[in-house]
Amino acid sequence: MDCSLVEALPKPKTVSVNGTIIPHEMIAREVQNHPAEKPILAWQAAARALVVRELLLQESRRLNIAAEPLRDTEGRSETAEEAAMRALIELEVVTPEPDEAACRRFYEQNRRRFGTGDLYEAAHILIAAPRGDATARIAARATAENILASVREDPDLFAELARTRSDCKTSAADGGCLGQVTRGQTVDEFETALARMREGELAIVETRYGFHVVRLDRCAPGQMLPFELVRDRIAHYLATSVQRRGLAQYLAVLAGRAEITGIALVGASSPLVQ
Repeated sequence: MDCSLVEALPKPKTVSVNGTIIPHEMIAREVQNHPAEKPILAWQAAARALVVRELLLQESRRLNIAAEPLRDTEGRSETAEEAAMRALIELEVVTPEPDEAACRRFYEQNRRRFGTGDLYEAAHILIAAPRGDATARIAARATAENILASVREDPDLFAELARTRSDCKTSAADGGCLGQVTRGQTVDEFETALARMREGELAIVETRYGFHVVRLDRCAPGQMLPFELVRDRIAHYLATSVQRRGLAQYLAVLAGRAEITGIALVGASSPLVQ
């Protein structure tokens, strides 16, 4: 559980929940589950996770909650404590199932999430120039303009000029061809330019790498996935989001009633998880 809103003290101290001390040895073992840039940050994250665990265990004991440990598909079983915490959360944190209307509303409000991206087939010739070198950028643009003029006059020159002039060695060997490109595979400036071009068009595109003479060979517009195909995914996302918020609020209540030492909460009403 992510307890990102708990603020640990700057160095390891005795951590306890309602007088129950969480041993340093236990925190040290938990550290491996919380990689961080610095050892102290990993220790703090481990301590926070164990504080949350102790809060749940104490509450499950107070309410005399016990549950049969579950097994996963690989035969691994929960411990008795894990089963008790799961049962406590199931009892105390009510997560309503999203109805059809909620799922459709989310679908309509987030249509871009459920579309297949536009697909481009393009080729380019890169004249590289460092972004901060004004002189090199001016020279690179002039070279790109000369190449553009040549390929407009004779389109068959594109592949040869890509092989001999392009600074993109990966595509140069293939006559500048980039193959099929979708959103996220190239830099933003290049993607924006492709979206504005028409099939068969030639253009100069400036990016952080320099100037590209670009040829757009084909564009296949993206399509929306039908609601029926993504309904279960949306329902799972909405249910998980509601459960996460409910759990955060519940843990905040438990923490507000508890006496916790060694770490301090950001605020009395702050959730321990997000």
